[in-house]
Amino acid sequence: MPWRYRYSRWDGTQAGEGLDADEVLAELTDDLLYHGDLNAALRRLMQSGFRDRTGEQVAGLRQLLEQLRRRRQAELERWDLGGVYDDIAQALREVMDTERAALDDLARRARESGDRRRADIAEEMAAERRLQLDLVPPDLAGQVQALQQYDFASAEAAQRFEQLVNQLREQLAGSWFNQMAGSLQQATPESLERTRQMFDALNRMLEQRQAGRPLDPSFESFMGRFGDMFPGRPSSLDELLEQLARQLANAQAMLASMSPEQRAQLQALADSLLSDLDLRWQVERLAANLQGAFPDAGWGRQLPFSGSDPLGLGQAAAVMEALSDMDQLENLLRSAHSPGALADVDLERARELLGDQAARSLERLSRLTRLLQEAGLIEQREGRLELTPRGMRRIGHNALADLFARLARDRTGRHPTDRPGVGHERQHDTKPYEWGDPFNLSIGRTVRNAVHRQGPGTPVSLLPEDFEVERTESLTRSSTVLMIDLSLSMPMRDNFLAAKKVAMALHALISTRYPRDYLGLVGFSEVARELTPRQLPEVSWDFVYGTNMQHAFVLARRMLARQAGTKQIIMITDGEPTAHLLPGGDVYFNYPPVPETVQATLAEVARCTREGIRINTFMLDATRYLRDFVEQMTKLNRGRAFFTTPEDLGDYVLVDFLEHKRSLRTGRSRPA
Repeated sequence: MPWRYRYSRWDGTQAGEGLDADEVLAELTDDLLYHGDLNAALRRLMQSGFRDRTGEQVAGLRQLLEQLRRRRQAELERWDLGGVYDDIAQALREVMDTERAALDDLARRARESGDRRRADIAEEMAAERRLQLDLVPPDLAGQVQALQQYDFASAEAAQRFEQLVNQLREQLAGSWFNQMAGSLQQATPESLERTRQMFDALNRMLEQRQAGRPLDPSFESFMGRFGDMFPGRPSSLDELLEQLARQLANAQAMLASMSPEQRAQLQALADSLLSDLDLRWQVERLAANLQGAFPDAGWGRQLPFSGSDPLGLGQAAAVMEALSDMDQLENLLRSAHSPGALADVDLERARELLGDQAARSLERLSRLTRLLQEAGLIEQREGRLELTPRGMRRIGHNALADLFARLARDRTGRHPTDRPGVGHERQHDTKPYEWGDPFNLSIGRTVRNAVHRQGPGTPVSLLPEDFEVERTESLTRSSTVLMIDLSLSMPMRDNFLAAKKVAMALHALISTRYPRDYLGLVGFSEVARELTPRQLPEVSWDFVYGTNMQHAFVLARRMLARQAGTKQIIMITDGEPTAHLLPGGDVYFNYPPVPETVQATLAEVARCTREGIRINTFMLDATRYLRDFVEQMTKLNRGRAFFTTPEDLGDYVLVDFLEHKRSLRTGRSRPA
């Protein structure tokens, strides 16, 4: 069946997806060009975050880690683990107060009956029971144990105590395994016995696996019998054990975070409530087995609770689990070296811990790599992410757009020429055909001329004066080599990024708007080397001193010797020549420059001049040595020199290149 679409009027609320691959790559451009490492640039973008095209802030990992830290600190400063005992102690006091009130009521009713014997018996019984209540130990475990042996006179007190015991059993077991369901929902002797059986079967499986024996029961058989006790429905024994290890480690962390007195009370309480079912021993057996299998689960870590809100036993497990999940999320975020690693984040849990905005940021950060890959901008190659040819073109366009945005529109224009002539590039304009013109016939204009001449009707007869042909621009080809200083002084003086962006922008400009032109690239520091456009995005500075212009001119001259058209070298540098090649191929370096280096460099400039190569120099730091050298070079070569800054370097280079193209096409020479 055909697809159906529904359209509605825009009301400002239908915000689309703000994450755009081209804009993500634009966010990476400066970092990538400066450091030359796509993988590192992605990591830094993950760390810092960014704004999408709708203006929404995508939080970076640094901000998310700070949110986690604040949330964790707030939890620790809110709760007091002593609340575990306050709730229990208060409940026990209420049970005993109810019992004492019932004893008083029983003695009063006996006295009011007028039966002296009944009154004496009731008073004696009440006095005996009051004495038993007075002798109840002060510690919680002792109180629970004593009341378990006590014969309640009050049915209400007996019922409340039984409910409290069941609740404590459930909470104690839940403090060990907060996520377990089923038997722990109703802590009856039958359900706790089933829990004990589950632990026994699990311990046997662990011990059998550790000994290398077949599992009996098998994991499938175990889950068939006890699977309802695990709401996450783990799919493997390892997944189940990892879940239980985290929960038991949380329980031990809660105990370790208590004072010695609090810890002793809770352990004694667990003994008095669960020892008769052998459950506590099974839990200790499981903890020992799990510690051997998962030694890094965080056993025995201590948390510095310092708040005043009492934390009840029922809440403690949930709070400890939340703190553990925060630690786990923090470890994952700190160790994430690529966006793909964030795919392991439980976004729903992150939303519970940090809120919707943080979870959305994590989800969007995790998709960065996939987004760029699906757009064809990057690809995985030998375990590393690298730019595709399309990605390289986009980086160049980004750099070009950034630089052109700084220029006034009327300074760039479309480079018109007033000379019609033979060529290949259409101007989308026509002229009457003249003898000698290329016969690029404009059919529409030609037929229109004939119809206008003879009037409507068919057939349409064509005469030579009806013919119109399309104008073409006269073409000139220029060959350029861009020489970029890669010496250590460039990043030290904050000049490197500007030079790199100019290189990318110039390559993008020539490859898209002047595809018949040639652009070569040479990087130079202690020595020079030819660069390919593919290498350019990841080229970085060299950790060496030395500015070997002489070697760079040698390479540039050889590259231009193979090209046609007008030839020029554009050199971007922040230093004078301080190195040159010796006849044997070794490098000689000295700062400040020695006459030998200057003369060797000027000799190459003279060779370039003889071969018709114009040299234009863009100086980023006009030191006295550099100014003196460039003056000598321009006198020799009749090229031009510009003193500029990183902020306007692109303006100078691009405008100069475009003016060079314009002068070639109009036939006018530029002033030297």
